Amino acid sequence: MFTDMVGFTERTQADEAGTLKLLHEQEDLLRPLFASYHGHEIKSTGDGFLVEFESALQAVQCAREIQERLHERNARAGVASIQLRIGIHLGDVEEYRNDVFGDTVNIASRIGPYAAPEGVCISGQVFDQVRNKIPDRLEKLGPQILKGVRFPTEIYRITLPWGTSGPRAANPARPRLAVLPLANISPDAKDEYFADGLTEELITDLSKIHALRVIARTSVSQYKSGSKSVAQIGAELGVSTVLEGSVRKAGDRLRITLQLIDVATQEHIWADTYDRKLDDVFAVQSEVAARTADALQLELLGPARESIAGRSKPNLEAYDLYLKGIHAARQPSYSGVSEAIQLLEAAIRKDPEFSPAYSYLANTYLLLAGETLPSSEAFAHAKRLVVKALELDPDSSQAHTARGNLALQSEQAWRTAETEFQRAIAINPSNANAHFWYGILLLVERRFRESAEELRTTIELDPLWELPKTWLIETQQLSGDLVGAIALAESARERDPRNPATHLRLGALLSRAGRTDEARKEAELAVGIPSKYSQTGRAILWTTLGEPEEARRLIAEWEAADKAGLIPPTLIAALYAALGNKEKSLEWLERDYTSGNRILWLDYQWAAFDAMRDDPRFRAMLARMDLTSEGEAVPDRRPAGS
Repeated sequence: MFTDMVGFTERTQADEAGTLKLLHEQEDLLRPLFASYHGHEIKSTGDGFLVEFESALQAVQCAREIQERLHERNARAGVASIQLRIGIHLGDVEEYRNDVFGDTVNIASRIGPYAAPEGVCISGQVFDQVRNKIPDRLEKLGPQILKGVRFPTEIYRITLPWGTSGPRAANPARPRLAVLPLANISPDAKDEYFADGLTEELITDLSKIHALRVIARTSVSQYKSGSKSVAQIGAELGVSTVLEGSVRKAGDRLRITLQLIDVATQEHIWADTYDRKLDDVFAVQSEVAARTADALQLELLGPARESIAGRSKPNLEAYDLYLKGIHAARQPSYSGVSEAIQLLEAAIRKDPEFSPAYSYLANTYLLLAGETLPSSEAFAHAKRLVVKALELDPDSSQAHTARGNLALQSEQAWRTAETEFQRAIAINPSNANAHFWYGILLLVERRFRESAEELRTTIELDPLWELPKTWLIETQQLSGDLVGAIALAESARERDPRNPATHLRLGALLSRAGRTDEARKEAELAVGIPSKYSQTGRAILWTTLGEPEEARRLIAEWEAADKAGLIPPTLIAALYAALGNKEKSLEWLERDYTSGNRILWLDYQWAAFDAMRDDPRFRAMLARMDLTSEGEAVPDRRPAGS
């Protein structure tokens, strides 16, 4: 077992005497617990311990009590928190001069960073020994590539009671389901859009079963080729059941074949074929949701059952255009999004009472804000659509997500945004998009612990979506846990070493940690980055490494190209700040506000602005958005006991 104190290095630099006092307090608390579980302290690692135990269960029980004691201590008013991460692995070691060596030790040391502060992670070998022997749910993180370890390592996170709060504090043992992309076996290959759209509609309906976690479309779409087995998919997505099938559309007739499969046994829980008229597709969706709930012995609660079964049927032409719009929006280019807008607008013209089309179109415009449309124009379109969507369906999770996004991005109305995201999640706990944007809001407000919870929930719901993993790295770093952030960034690089953005993120963190040579190597691999944000980050990284030429080049290029309003002024401001030109940086930040873009809320915590945090003008800019430039995180704002 390895223990590690969160943020130890940064704390020591800020307050060496106070941090050493906390270190001694930690030692006094932990050492008696090691002994009570027959643990043998091999050595102190400075801010943690390496300990061996007689059994895996004793190690896990000890880790659990350590975190429980520390959590109770940290909850007391007026005390500086002591937060540990703990990693546990099982295997043989080599003993030499009162120390131990070998892969087992290395793996144990690499597992800890995957745990949350006050959390515990274990390897697959430990899982095999302790499952069903401890009271907590064991959350599978899947095989991870660990530094210096030749083969992937299965890692599980122990879900401790104090690690669940807010919207995700429902039943932690809820089953997880993936709806795989339905195969199109229609005579016309162009009807693929219908199969794709129906897949998404089934995900939406099944997500209304509150006791069920349903994996988001972003992750399941990657299995469209059908080349992987149910067992492989179940392991990669961490699901217990899979719904798969096919769709055949011919004229006004439909044949939908579906089967619900238990991943562990690969046996059918149920299977059926629905031969219906096209306008019966909504009844089929309702039947599938109800039948799945019954098969998994889950309750489809009254409001959700009424929402699924009692919804009004849209005009069939409008519904067809809506499914085509969904299909177009999922294509990997902005040209597809432009086509989606046309199709969704056509669906609304065919059926002005069709709420989902308004919600989907609103979220599509929000996606384009600052990319292919000026933010003010995109927000105006989205606001009009959201108002109508909520008027038609006040219980639309997607509409409340879009309304929260508008409050966040366009209005900087933090309380309204929080209310809307919480409402979206209450309606549909499996709405990964709502959890993600709620996590971003909490990060903006420097409520880092809550933000990490929402981002981890997003990852649970959409495990193959990289964006929430990227923002979780940012959350760890901003909370002062640079070691944990680097560990997550290293994992991201190992998952996708050909993606230059993974090298850029890791390089920036290594530079912040003073590991300049390693940072330079990562910066050299961060080439060919299309995103303006990543280009800015790369230029800032090179500036911190003593090479400011790229930052100057970007400034010249973007100032000349700013006429279209698609270059966020905060990016140019950050480049000037990195170059030490505070006046020009403030000038561009003011332009960000007066132009209506107002993206500083998203970017104000960048390290590039650190030298400006005490400037009254910078503080005034943040005050206009009800933000703080202080270094301390805003405390959790949840009601007591939530």
